[in-house]
Amino acid sequence: MLPLVALVGRPNVGKSTLFNALTRTRDALVHDEPGVTRDRNYGVCRLLEGRPFVLVDTGGIAGEDEGLAGATARQSRAAAEEADLILFVVDGREGASALDDDILRWLRKQSKPTLLVVNKSDGIDLQTALAEFARYGFGDALPVSSAQRTGIDALLAKTAALLPAEGSTETLDDDPSRVRIAFVGRPNVGKSTLVNRILGEERMIASDVPGTTRDSIAVDLERDGRKYRLIDTAGLRRRGKVEEAVEKFSAFKTLQAIEQCQVAVLMLDASEGVTDQDATVLGAILDAGRALVIVLNKWDGRTDYERQQAEALAARKLSFVEWAERVRISALHGSGLRELFKSIHRAHASATHVFSTADVTRAVEAAYTAYPPPVVRGHVAKLRFAHPGGDTPPTFVVHGTRLKTLSATYQRYLENFFRKRFKLVGTPIRFIFRENNNPYEGKKNVLTDRQVEKKRRLMRHVKRGG
Repeated sequence: MLPLVALVGRPNVGKSTLFNALTRTRDALVHDEPGVTRDRNYGVCRLLEGRPFVLVDTGGIAGEDEGLAGATARQSRAAAEEADLILFVVDGREGASALDDDILRWLRKQSKPTLLVVNKSDGIDLQTALAEFARYGFGDALPVSSAQRTGIDALLAKTAALLPAEGSTETLDDDPSRVRIAFVGRPNVGKSTLVNRILGEERMIASDVPGTTRDSIAVDLERDGRKYRLIDTAGLRRRGKVEEAVEKFSAFKTLQAIEQCQVAVLMLDASEGVTDQDATVLGAILDAGRALVIVLNKWDGRTDYERQQAEALAARKLSFVEWAERVRISALHGSGLRELFKSIHRAHASATHVFSTADVTRAVEAAYTAYPPPVVRGHVAKLRFAHPGGDTPPTFVVHGTRLKTLSATYQRYLENFFRKRFKLVGTPIRFIFRENNNPYEGKKNVLTDRQVEKKRRLMRHVKRGG
Protein backbone atom coordinates (compact mmCIF):
# COMPACT_ATOMS: atom_id res chain seq x y z
CA MET A 1 0.00 0.00 0.00
CA LEU A 2 1.59 3.26 -1.15
CA PRO A 3 0.81 6.68 0.34
CA LEU A 4 -1.60 8.80 -1.68
CA VAL A 5 -0.91 12.47 -2.47
CA ALA A 6 -3.68 14.56 -4.06
CA LEU A 7 -3.24 17.70 -6.16
CA VAL A 8 -6.11 20.06 -5.38
CA GLY A 9 -6.85 23.60 -6.53
CA ARG A 10 -9.00 25.78 -8.75
CA PRO A 11 -8.96 25.36 -12.56
CA ASN A 12 -5.91 26.24 -14.65
CA VAL A 13 -3.33 26.55 -11.85
CA GLY A 14 -1.06 23.85 -13.39
CA LYS A 15 -2.00 20.71 -11.47
CA SER A 16 -1.74 18.45 -14.52
CA THR A 17 1.63 19.95 -15.51
CA LEU A 18 2.88 19.33 -11.96
CA PHE A 19 1.49 15.78 -12.13
CA ASN A 20 3.49 15.09 -15.30
CA ALA A 21 6.62 16.63 -13.77
CA LEU A 22 6.41 14.48 -10.63
CA THR A 23 5.52 11.23 -12.41
CA ARG A 24 7.93 11.87 -15.30
CA THR A 25 5.16 11.00 -17.77
CA ARG A 26 2.74 12.68 -20.14
CA ASP A 27 -0.27 10.84 -18.77
CA ALA A 28 -2.17 13.99 -17.85
CA LEU A 29 -3.72 16.11 -20.59
CA VAL A 30 -2.30 19.65 -20.43
CA HIS A 31 -3.71 22.77 -22.10
CA ASP A 32 -4.09 26.46 -21.31
CA GLU A 33 -7.88 26.11 -21.40
CA PRO A 34 -9.42 25.90 -17.89
CA GLY A 35 -11.28 22.73 -16.97
CA VAL A 36 -9.41 20.31 -19.23
CA THR A 37 -8.98 17.74 -16.43
CA ARG A 38 -12.24 16.27 -15.13
CA ASP A 39 -11.71 12.73 -13.88
CA ARG A 40 -9.19 11.59 -11.31
CA ASN A 41 -5.95 10.42 -12.89
CA TYR A 42 -3.54 8.30 -10.85
CA GLY A 43 0.20 7.88 -11.32
CA VAL A 44 3.29 6.96 -9.31
CA CYS A 45 6.07 9.34 -8.33
CA ARG A 46 9.38 7.50 -7.94
CA LEU A 47 11.65 10.55 -7.57
CA LEU A 48 12.06 9.92 -3.83
CA GLU A 49 14.56 7.09 -3.48
CA GLY A 50 12.94 4.27 -1.56
CA ARG A 51 9.73 6.27 -0.97
CA PRO A 52 7.44 6.01 -3.99
CA PHE A 53 3.94 7.39 -3.60
CA VAL A 54 0.74 7.55 -5.61
CA LEU A 55 -0.11 10.95 -7.05
CA VAL A 56 -3.64 11.81 -8.14
CA ASP A 57 -4.39 14.65 -10.54
CA THR A 58 -7.82 16.21 -10.12
CA GLY A 59 -9.99 18.65 -11.98
CA GLY A 60 -10.27 22.21 -10.77
CA ILE A 61 -12.82 23.11 -8.10
CA ALA A 62 -14.74 25.99 -9.68
CA GLY A 63 -17.17 26.67 -6.85
CA GLU A 64 -20.21 25.22 -8.67
CA ASP A 65 -22.31 22.28 -7.56
CA GLU A 66 -24.28 21.59 -10.76
CA GLY A 67 -23.41 20.21 -14.18
CA LEU A 68 -19.93 19.15 -15.24
CA ALA A 69 -18.25 21.67 -12.94
CA GLY A 70 -20.08 20.21 -9.96
CA ALA A 71 -19.21 16.63 -10.97
CA THR A 72 -15.55 17.61 -11.41
CA ALA A 73 -15.52 19.25 -7.97
CA ARG A 74 -16.99 16.10 -6.40
CA GLN A 75 -14.23 14.04 -7.98
CA SER A 76 -11.60 16.43 -6.59
CA ARG A 77 -13.10 16.35 -3.11
CA ALA A 78 -13.26 12.55 -3.19
CA ALA A 79 -9.54 12.44 -4.02
CA ALA A 80 -8.74 14.82 -1.16
CA GLU A 81 -10.80 12.78 1.30
CA GLU A 82 -8.93 9.56 0.52
CA ALA A 83 -5.47 11.19 0.36
CA ASP A 84 -2.76 10.94 3.01
CA LEU A 85 -1.30 14.30 1.97
CA ILE A 86 -2.80 17.20 0.02
CA LEU A 87 -0.85 19.55 -2.22
CA PHE A 88 -2.92 22.73 -2.43
CA VAL A 89 -1.82 24.29 -5.74
CA VAL A 90 -2.29 28.02 -6.37
CA ASP A 91 -1.28 30.37 -9.19
CA GLY A 92 1.65 32.61 -8.26
CA ARG A 93 1.09 34.94 -11.20
CA GLU A 94 -2.60 35.63 -10.60
CA GLY A 95 -2.31 35.65 -6.83
CA ALA A 96 -4.86 34.59 -4.23
CA SER A 97 -8.53 34.58 -5.19
CA ALA A 98 -11.84 34.18 -3.40
CA LEU A 99 -12.10 30.68 -4.89
CA ASP A 100 -8.73 29.77 -3.36
CA ASP A 101 -10.07 30.99 -0.01
CA ASP A 102 -13.14 28.77 -0.30
CA ILE A 103 -11.08 25.71 -1.24
CA LEU A 104 -8.72 26.28 1.68
CA ARG A 105 -11.62 26.55 4.15
CA TRP A 106 -12.92 23.20 2.92
CA LEU A 107 -9.45 21.61 3.09
CA ARG A 108 -8.99 22.68 6.71
CA LYS A 109 -12.16 20.82 7.62
CA GLN A 110 -10.58 17.60 6.35
CA SER A 111 -7.81 17.72 8.97
CA LYS A 112 -5.29 16.30 6.48
CA PRO A 113 -1.61 17.29 6.21
CA THR A 114 -1.51 20.00 3.53
CA LEU A 115 1.28 21.79 1.68
CA LEU A 116 0.79 25.09 -0.15
CA VAL A 117 2.38 24.92 -3.61
CA VAL A 118 2.74 28.27 -5.40
CA ASN A 119 2.98 27.26 -9.04
CA LYS A 120 4.03 29.37 -12.07
CA SER A 121 6.63 31.14 -9.94
CA ASP A 122 9.11 31.64 -12.77
CA GLY A 123 9.58 35.16 -14.15
CA ILE A 124 7.75 36.94 -11.30
CA ASP A 125 8.71 38.79 -8.10
CA LEU A 126 8.83 35.75 -5.84
CA GLN A 127 8.79 37.64 -2.52
CA THR A 128 5.69 39.60 -3.51
CA ALA A 129 3.91 36.45 -4.67
CA LEU A 130 4.70 34.54 -1.47
CA ALA A 131 3.71 37.50 0.67
CA GLU A 132 0.25 37.50 -0.91
CA PHE A 133 -0.31 33.93 0.24
CA ALA A 134 1.14 34.52 3.72
CA ARG A 135 -2.36 35.16 5.10
CA TYR A 136 -3.19 31.49 4.50
CA GLY A 137 -1.11 30.65 7.52
CA PHE A 138 1.21 28.03 6.05
CA GLY A 139 4.66 27.96 7.58
CA ASP A 140 6.41 27.49 4.26
CA ALA A 141 4.84 28.13 0.89
CA LEU A 142 6.70 26.14 -1.75
CA PRO A 143 7.36 28.10 -4.98
CA VAL A 144 7.63 25.85 -8.03
CA SER A 145 7.44 26.06 -11.79
CA SER A 146 5.96 22.86 -13.14
CA ALA A 147 6.68 23.85 -16.72
CA GLN A 148 10.36 24.64 -16.02
CA ARG A 149 10.78 21.81 -13.44
CA THR A 150 12.13 24.22 -10.81
CA GLY A 151 11.44 23.87 -7.10
CA ILE A 152 10.58 20.18 -7.48
CA ASP A 153 13.39 18.99 -5.17
CA ALA A 154 12.24 21.22 -2.30
CA LEU A 155 8.66 20.07 -2.82
CA LEU A 156 9.72 16.41 -2.72
CA ALA A 157 11.73 16.98 0.47
CA LYS A 158 8.69 18.49 2.22
CA THR A 159 6.46 15.74 0.87
CA ALA A 160 8.80 13.02 2.18
CA ALA A 161 8.69 14.52 5.66
CA LEU A 162 4.89 14.32 5.80
CA LEU A 163 4.30 10.98 4.09
CA PRO A 164 3.09 8.15 6.35
CA ALA A 165 4.95 4.85 6.44
CA GLU A 166 2.03 3.12 4.71
CA GLY A 167 -0.65 4.68 2.63
CA SER A 168 -4.32 4.18 1.92
CA THR A 169 -4.22 3.05 -1.68
CA GLU A 170 -2.65 0.62 -4.11
CA THR A 171 -1.10 1.69 -7.37
CA LEU A 172 -1.54 0.31 -10.85
CA ASP A 173 0.69 -2.74 -11.03
CA ASP A 174 2.50 -4.35 -13.95
CA ASP A 175 1.00 -7.80 -13.46
CA PRO A 176 1.04 -9.38 -16.95
CA SER A 177 -1.96 -11.52 -16.04
CA ARG A 178 -4.22 -8.45 -15.99
CA VAL A 179 -6.54 -8.26 -18.96
CA ARG A 180 -6.22 -4.75 -20.38
CA ILE A 181 -9.63 -3.60 -21.64
CA ALA A 182 -10.23 -0.28 -23.42
CA PHE A 183 -13.80 1.01 -23.70
CA VAL A 184 -13.96 3.01 -26.92
CA GLY A 185 -16.62 4.58 -29.09
CA ARG A 186 -17.93 7.88 -30.29
CA PRO A 187 -18.98 10.53 -27.75
CA ASN A 188 -21.97 9.96 -25.49
CA VAL A 189 -22.49 6.21 -26.00
CA GLY A 190 -22.12 5.38 -22.29
CA LYS A 191 -18.46 4.38 -21.84
CA SER A 192 -18.00 6.12 -18.48
CA THR A 193 -21.39 4.90 -17.26
CA LEU A 194 -20.40 1.32 -18.06
CA VAL A 195 -17.04 1.61 -16.27
CA ASN A 196 -18.78 3.09 -13.22
CA ARG A 197 -21.31 0.24 -13.26
CA ILE A 198 -18.54 -2.38 -13.41
CA LEU A 199 -16.59 -0.70 -10.59
CA GLY A 200 -19.70 -0.15 -8.48
CA GLU A 201 -18.85 3.50 -7.79
CA GLU A 202 -18.90 6.90 -9.48
CA ARG A 203 -15.26 6.70 -10.50
CA MET A 204 -15.73 8.50 -13.83
CA ILE A 205 -17.82 11.57 -14.57
CA ALA A 206 -20.83 10.43 -16.59
CA SER A 207 -23.00 13.05 -18.27
CA ASP A 208 -25.40 13.48 -21.17
CA VAL A 209 -23.08 16.15 -22.55
CA PRO A 210 -20.99 14.70 -25.43
CA GLY A 211 -17.23 14.89 -24.84
CA THR A 212 -17.42 14.76 -21.04
CA THR A 213 -14.43 12.41 -20.82
CA ARG A 214 -11.27 14.04 -22.15
CA ASP A 215 -8.47 11.88 -20.81
CA SER A 216 -7.84 8.13 -20.83
CA ILE A 217 -8.25 6.91 -17.25
CA ALA A 218 -7.03 3.44 -16.18
CA VAL A 219 -8.42 1.64 -13.14
CA ASP A 220 -7.43 -1.80 -11.82
CA LEU A 221 -10.17 -4.24 -10.87
CA GLU A 222 -10.41 -7.77 -9.52
CA ARG A 223 -13.63 -9.59 -10.39
CA ASP A 224 -14.46 -13.25 -9.78
CA GLY A 225 -10.82 -14.06 -9.10
CA ARG A 226 -9.50 -12.44 -12.30
CA LYS A 227 -7.58 -9.19 -12.64
CA TYR A 228 -8.44 -6.46 -15.12
CA ARG A 229 -7.31 -2.99 -16.09
CA LEU A 230 -10.23 -0.93 -17.33
CA ILE A 231 -9.41 2.08 -19.53
CA ASP A 232 -12.12 4.68 -20.05
CA THR A 233 -11.39 6.76 -23.13
CA ALA A 234 -12.61 9.94 -24.75
CA GLY A 235 -15.06 9.62 -27.63
CA LEU A 236 -13.54 9.52 -31.11
CA ARG A 237 -14.96 11.51 -34.01
CA ARG A 238 -13.98 11.73 -37.65
CA ARG A 239 -10.84 13.78 -38.21
CA GLY A 240 -12.69 16.36 -40.26
CA LYS A 241 -14.90 17.22 -37.28
CA VAL A 242 -12.09 17.52 -34.71
CA GLU A 243 -11.29 21.20 -34.40
CA GLU A 244 -10.37 22.04 -30.81
CA ALA A 245 -6.80 21.36 -29.70
CA VAL A 246 -8.01 19.65 -26.52
CA GLU A 247 -10.11 17.23 -28.54
CA LYS A 248 -7.12 16.43 -30.74
CA PHE A 249 -5.07 15.55 -27.67
CA SER A 250 -7.97 13.48 -26.33
CA ALA A 251 -8.19 11.57 -29.60
CA PHE A 252 -4.45 10.89 -29.46
CA LYS A 253 -4.83 9.54 -25.92
CA THR A 254 -7.65 7.27 -27.06
CA LEU A 255 -5.55 5.89 -29.91
CA GLN A 256 -2.74 5.25 -27.42
CA ALA A 257 -5.16 3.36 -25.17
CA ILE A 258 -6.24 1.19 -28.12
CA GLU A 259 -2.60 0.36 -28.89
CA GLN A 260 -1.89 -0.57 -25.26
CA CYS A 261 -4.98 -2.68 -24.58
CA GLN A 262 -5.54 -6.37 -25.31
CA VAL A 263 -9.31 -6.23 -25.80
CA ALA A 264 -11.17 -3.24 -27.22
CA VAL A 265 -14.84 -2.96 -26.29
CA LEU A 266 -16.53 -0.94 -29.04
CA MET A 267 -19.69 0.63 -27.66
CA LEU A 268 -22.60 1.45 -29.96
CA ASP A 269 -25.83 3.26 -29.19
CA ALA A 270 -28.66 0.80 -29.91
CA SER A 271 -31.07 3.69 -30.36
CA GLU A 272 -29.01 5.25 -33.17
CA GLY A 273 -27.46 2.23 -34.87
CA VAL A 274 -24.06 2.09 -36.56
CA THR A 275 -22.87 5.51 -37.74
CA ASP A 276 -19.90 6.77 -39.75
CA GLN A 277 -18.22 7.81 -36.49
CA ASP A 278 -18.53 4.22 -35.23
CA ALA A 279 -16.81 3.05 -38.41
CA THR A 280 -13.96 5.49 -37.70
CA VAL A 281 -13.43 4.02 -34.22
CA LEU A 282 -13.67 0.47 -35.56
CA GLY A 283 -11.04 1.28 -38.17
CA ALA A 284 -8.62 2.40 -35.44
CA ILE A 285 -9.16 -0.89 -33.58
CA LEU A 286 -8.59 -3.01 -36.69
CA ASP A 287 -5.46 -1.03 -37.60
CA ALA A 288 -4.07 -1.81 -34.15
CA GLY A 289 -5.01 -5.50 -34.50
CA ARG A 290 -6.73 -5.69 -31.13
CA ALA A 291 -9.28 -8.24 -29.98
CA LEU A 292 -12.79 -6.85 -30.33
CA VAL A 293 -16.11 -7.10 -28.53
CA ILE A 294 -19.02 -5.07 -29.88
CA VAL A 295 -21.52 -3.76 -27.32
CA LEU A 296 -25.01 -2.53 -28.15
CA ASN A 297 -25.70 -0.20 -25.23
CA LYS A 298 -28.98 1.39 -24.14
CA TRP A 299 -30.78 -1.87 -24.94
CA ASP A 300 -33.31 -1.30 -22.15
CA GLY A 301 -36.45 0.55 -23.10
CA ARG A 302 -36.33 -0.60 -26.73
CA THR A 303 -39.38 -2.31 -28.17
CA ASP A 304 -39.08 -5.71 -29.86
CA TYR A 305 -39.33 -4.05 -33.25
CA GLU A 306 -36.58 -1.53 -32.40
CA ARG A 307 -34.36 -4.33 -31.16
CA GLN A 308 -34.87 -6.33 -34.34
CA GLN A 309 -34.04 -3.26 -36.42
CA ALA A 310 -30.90 -2.57 -34.37
CA GLU A 311 -29.77 -6.19 -34.74
CA ALA A 312 -30.38 -6.21 -38.50
CA LEU A 313 -28.57 -2.90 -39.01
CA ALA A 314 -25.57 -4.02 -36.94
CA ALA A 315 -25.38 -7.35 -38.77
CA ARG A 316 -25.45 -5.61 -42.17
CA LYS A 317 -22.98 -2.80 -41.46
CA LEU A 318 -20.59 -4.94 -39.39
CA SER A 319 -20.55 -7.96 -41.67
CA PHE A 320 -16.80 -7.52 -42.28
CA VAL A 321 -16.15 -8.16 -38.56
CA GLU A 322 -18.62 -11.00 -38.11
CA TRP A 323 -15.94 -12.80 -36.06
CA ALA A 324 -16.51 -10.26 -33.25
CA GLU A 325 -19.20 -11.17 -30.73
CA ARG A 326 -22.04 -8.69 -30.14
CA VAL A 327 -23.43 -8.20 -26.65
CA ARG A 328 -26.57 -6.31 -25.63
CA ILE A 329 -26.32 -4.41 -22.38
CA SER A 330 -27.67 -1.54 -20.36
CA ALA A 331 -24.77 0.33 -18.77
CA LEU A 332 -27.20 2.38 -16.70
CA HIS A 333 -28.93 -0.61 -15.11
CA GLY A 334 -26.10 -3.15 -15.31
CA SER A 335 -27.87 -5.80 -17.38
CA GLY A 336 -25.74 -7.95 -19.68
CA LEU A 337 -22.44 -7.50 -17.79
CA ARG A 338 -21.94 -11.24 -17.23
CA GLU A 339 -22.31 -11.93 -20.96
CA LEU A 340 -19.96 -9.02 -21.70
CA PHE A 341 -17.17 -10.45 -19.55
CA LYS A 342 -17.64 -13.91 -21.05
CA SER A 343 -17.13 -12.42 -24.51
CA ILE A 344 -14.08 -10.49 -23.28
CA HIS A 345 -12.57 -13.69 -21.88
CA ARG A 346 -13.12 -15.58 -25.15
CA ALA A 347 -11.65 -12.75 -27.23
CA HIS A 348 -8.64 -12.42 -24.92
CA ALA A 349 -8.00 -16.18 -24.91
CA SER A 350 -8.12 -16.28 -28.71
CA ALA A 351 -5.86 -13.25 -29.15
CA THR A 352 -3.19 -14.55 -26.75
CA HIS A 353 -3.37 -18.27 -27.64
CA VAL A 354 0.05 -19.92 -28.04
CA PHE A 355 0.37 -22.02 -31.21
CA SER A 356 3.01 -24.60 -32.04
CA THR A 357 4.77 -24.77 -35.40
CA ALA A 358 3.52 -28.33 -35.93
CA ASP A 359 -0.13 -27.34 -35.39
CA VAL A 360 0.14 -24.36 -37.73
CA THR A 361 1.88 -26.39 -40.46
CA ARG A 362 -0.75 -29.13 -40.25
CA ALA A 363 -3.49 -26.49 -40.54
CA VAL A 364 -1.88 -25.05 -43.68
CA GLU A 365 -1.52 -28.53 -45.20
CA ALA A 366 -5.16 -29.35 -44.42
CA ALA A 367 -6.37 -26.07 -45.92
CA TYR A 368 -4.24 -26.60 -49.04
CA THR A 369 -5.48 -30.16 -49.50
CA ALA A 370 -9.14 -29.23 -49.02
CA TYR A 371 -9.01 -26.31 -51.45
CA PRO A 372 -5.82 -25.71 -53.48
CA PRO A 373 -5.15 -22.20 -54.82
CA PRO A 374 -6.39 -21.51 -58.36
CA VAL A 375 -4.04 -21.51 -61.34
CA VAL A 376 -2.71 -18.04 -62.18
CA ARG A 377 -0.94 -17.60 -65.55
CA GLY A 378 -0.18 -21.29 -65.69
CA HIS A 379 1.30 -21.48 -62.19
CA VAL A 380 -0.09 -22.63 -58.86
CA ALA A 381 1.10 -21.29 -55.51
CA LYS A 382 2.44 -23.94 -53.17
CA LEU A 383 2.22 -23.64 -49.38
CA ARG A 384 5.16 -25.53 -47.88
CA PHE A 385 5.03 -24.92 -44.13
CA ALA A 386 4.08 -22.27 -41.57
CA HIS A 387 4.89 -21.16 -38.05
CA PRO A 388 3.42 -18.68 -35.52
CA GLY A 389 4.66 -15.12 -35.80
CA GLY A 390 3.17 -13.49 -32.68
CA ASP A 391 -0.02 -12.84 -30.77
CA THR A 392 -2.51 -10.01 -30.24
CA PRO A 393 -3.44 -10.52 -32.99
CA PRO A 394 -2.49 -14.12 -33.83
CA THR A 395 0.01 -13.92 -36.69
CA PHE A 396 1.06 -16.81 -38.92
CA VAL A 397 4.07 -16.85 -41.26
CA VAL A 398 3.47 -19.05 -44.33
CA HIS A 399 6.38 -20.17 -46.50
CA GLY A 400 6.05 -21.43 -50.04
CA THR A 401 6.52 -20.60 -53.72
CA ARG A 402 4.60 -18.23 -55.99
CA LEU A 403 2.74 -16.87 -52.98
CA LYS A 404 2.35 -13.51 -54.68
CA THR A 405 -0.31 -15.09 -56.88
CA LEU A 406 -2.58 -15.82 -53.88
CA SER A 407 -5.76 -13.80 -54.29
CA ALA A 408 -7.50 -11.89 -51.50
CA THR A 409 -10.30 -14.45 -51.71
CA TYR A 410 -7.93 -17.33 -50.96
CA GLN A 411 -6.35 -15.41 -48.10
CA ARG A 412 -9.82 -14.92 -46.60
CA TYR A 413 -10.39 -18.65 -47.03
CA LEU A 414 -7.21 -19.35 -45.05
CA GLU A 415 -8.31 -16.93 -42.35
CA ASN A 416 -11.74 -18.56 -42.02
CA PHE A 417 -10.18 -22.04 -42.07
CA PHE A 418 -7.78 -21.14 -39.24
CA ARG A 419 -10.57 -19.41 -37.29
CA LYS A 420 -12.76 -22.53 -37.49
CA ARG A 421 -9.97 -25.04 -36.87
CA PHE A 422 -8.58 -23.28 -33.77
CA LYS A 423 -11.96 -21.90 -32.60
CA LEU A 424 -10.77 -18.29 -32.62
CA VAL A 425 -13.41 -15.67 -31.83
CA GLY A 426 -13.21 -11.94 -31.26
CA THR A 427 -9.76 -11.42 -32.74
CA PRO A 428 -8.40 -10.54 -36.18
CA ILE A 429 -5.90 -12.91 -37.81
CA ARG A 430 -2.88 -11.85 -39.83
CA PHE A 431 -0.88 -13.84 -42.38
CA ILE A 432 2.63 -13.08 -43.57
CA PHE A 433 3.57 -14.82 -46.82
CA ARG A 434 7.24 -15.44 -47.55
CA GLU A 435 8.64 -16.81 -50.77
CA ASN A 436 11.28 -19.52 -50.51
CA ASN A 437 14.48 -18.13 -52.01
CA ASN A 438 16.51 -20.04 -54.59
CA PRO A 439 19.94 -20.49 -52.97
CA TYR A 440 21.66 -20.48 -56.39
CA GLU A 441 19.89 -17.40 -57.74
CA GLY A 442 22.38 -14.81 -58.96
CA LYS A 443 25.36 -17.13 -58.53
CA LYS A 444 27.52 -17.96 -61.58
CA ASN A 445 28.80 -21.51 -61.88
CA VAL A 446 32.55 -21.10 -62.50
CA LEU A 447 34.01 -24.20 -64.22
CA THR A 448 37.39 -25.61 -63.32
CA ASP A 449 40.09 -26.10 -66.00
CA ARG A 450 39.34 -29.82 -66.11
CA GLN A 451 35.63 -29.17 -66.59
CA VAL A 452 36.38 -26.68 -69.38
CA GLU A 453 38.56 -29.20 -71.20
CA LYS A 454 35.92 -31.92 -70.81
CA LYS A 455 33.28 -29.58 -72.24
CA ARG A 456 35.51 -28.86 -75.28
CA ARG A 457 36.04 -32.55 -75.97
CA LEU A 458 32.31 -33.13 -75.77
CA MET A 459 31.58 -30.32 -78.21
CA ARG A 460 34.16 -31.65 -80.70
CA HIS A 461 32.63 -35.09 -80.46
CA VAL A 462 29.15 -33.69 -81.13
CA LYS A 463 30.39 -31.75 -84.18
CA ARG A 464 32.18 -34.75 -85.68
CA GLY A 465 29.14 -36.87 -85.18
CA GLY A 466 27.03 -34.25 -86.97
